[in-house]
Amino acid sequence: MDAPTTTSGENGTPGGGGWFTPRKVSSTPPPDGDQETPGGTGGNAFARRPVDAPAPPPRDAQRVPVQRSAPAVEEGSPDAILIRRTMAEIGPIADKVTSYFYALLFVRHPDLRSLFPAAMDTQRDRLLKALLTAAEHLDNTAVLVDYLQNLGRGHRKYGTRAEHYPAVGECLIGALSRYATGTWSPETEAAWVRAYTTISQVMIDAAAADELRSPPWWHAEIVTHDLRTPEVAILTVRPNQPYPFLAGQYTSVETPWWPRVWRHYSFASAPRSDGLLTFHVKAVPAGWVSNALVHRARPGDVIRLGPPVGSMTVDHTTDSGLLCLGGGTGIAPIKALVEDVAERGARRPVEVFYGARTDHDLYEIDSLLRLQQSHPWLAVRAIIDQLAHLQLPDAIREYGPWSEYDAYLSGPPGMIRSGVDALRDSGIPSSRIRHDSVEELLVVGD
Repeated sequence: MDAPTTTSGENGTPGGGGWFTPRKVSSTPPPDGDQETPGGTGGNAFARRPVDAPAPPPRDAQRVPVQRSAPAVEEGSPDAILIRRTMAEIGPIADKVTSYFYALLFVRHPDLRSLFPAAMDTQRDRLLKALLTAAEHLDNTAVLVDYLQNLGRGHRKYGTRAEHYPAVGECLIGALSRYATGTWSPETEAAWVRAYTTISQVMIDAAAADELRSPPWWHAEIVTHDLRTPEVAILTVRPNQPYPFLAGQYTSVETPWWPRVWRHYSFASAPRSDGLLTFHVKAVPAGWVSNALVHRARPGDVIRLGPPVGSMTVDHTTDSGLLCLGGGTGIAPIKALVEDVAERGARRPVEVFYGARTDHDLYEIDSLLRLQQSHPWLAVRAIIDQLAHLQLPDAIREYGPWSEYDAYLSGPPGMIRSGVDALRDSGIPSSRIRHDSVEELLVVGD
């Protein structure tokens, strides 16, 4: 999700926006049954709703056993259950909900329109993804806080400020209450208010802390533009001030041709002494940013970079081997990880599987093979769909076992899903499989 969006909205009460004024709250959800709800019900307000009992059958009626399936048990805190019910109801009509939310926001708060891109089609999808992610992890404090802190830091590049969050909350609950008519209730609204208060405060605090140590964005001049294929370009840029990052991370990029439209791209090298950064960009159909960077950008053009994010980094406290799977331009962060290990001088084994549809798509194979020649601990294997007797997941299983390796994946979402399954089958526990979430891993961008 890459725009100033959060979670909540208007409740139909005059002055309702004040309900969402950010206040300091604990990031840990209160224990079950100890949450304040309208009417003092506490816990799940739907747990004891009375139902009409069926009339008993006549005594002489034939008794036929009735197979009754047990109702599904919803797991989670009372607030999480209510919020997930809302998200389940609006899922089929997500376009209407998000369109209505933005209509409310821009009519009631027209000054916020300048924070968003001119075209809002992609933006609507990102709002829903953010809501779904927050709802899914509402009871997992560590995961949720980390996700929200990244969003809060990233939103600085849009000019988002703390005073903007109440407006977003007011309008989002307005949209939810209008369309989630089957699940909406005072208890549900109260759950959303509590969740939004916590969510917004985590993001505000992260942005405030980040402001003390880094700018909201960096300007970067394009130094070289190498068109490797008709659709793939390798760009090297020079930031206007130091840009700290780790190999395996990614950032968001804005071009001068599409203001306020940001797309994610991974760093294609480890940090360099000269401060230069490299990106691999593939032009995708109707991709505004990717087509501009591949076909329009030239040396001397200046782009903007958001802060670095991502956790697909090397743990240098261990000597475990690295098993790296890269597909398409997803090979960019894999190459950065290999360089990172090489610069550390470690001799831990690194196995790279480079997946591609055709040999024409192996645009970075030569540089990887040069690294292999210089470092005997590195093995590079190209898996070409049209030529290989094995697809990438099958190749992983055949070349294993990998129980002593940490795994890293980067590429199209489908490749990551099948790759994760193959890695688990090969004996690598989930805790040692690293990739950025599919929702945020848009390394090929658009």
